[in-house]
Amino acid sequence: MSPEERTPEQIRADIDKTREELGDTVEALAEKTDVKAQAKAKVEDVKEQAQAKVEDAKEQAQAKLEEVKAAAPESPQEAAEQAQAVALQVRAKAKANPKPFAIAGGVVVLFLLWRWLRS
Repeated sequence: MSPEERTPEQIRADIDKTREELGDTVEALAEKTDVKAQAKAKVEDVKEQAQAKVEDAKEQAQAKLEEVKAAAPESPQEAAEQAQAVALQVRAKAKANPKPFAIAGGVVVLFLLWRWLRS
């Protein structure tokens, strides 16, 4: 259909459509240039991310607390038994391979001697 064949109603409809599209374009441009609104949106995004990280950290801490509680001895006697068992394991390892323990002991003695001589 050529421009001469269009009716006034069709022309008005085209004008209305163009006005609507132009309005949408202006609105989009105004949104892009509104720095204050963009900053507020960014702040909200950062707040949400931070809050999610806090919640995640709380959940991890709670899970770790439960894990530690489950691994903790029920009584002082049980703790003493566990400590004794660990001491026996260390003693057995030291008897099986005494060199690392002798070296560590020597380092401790040298450190203490050095500290004593410096004071």
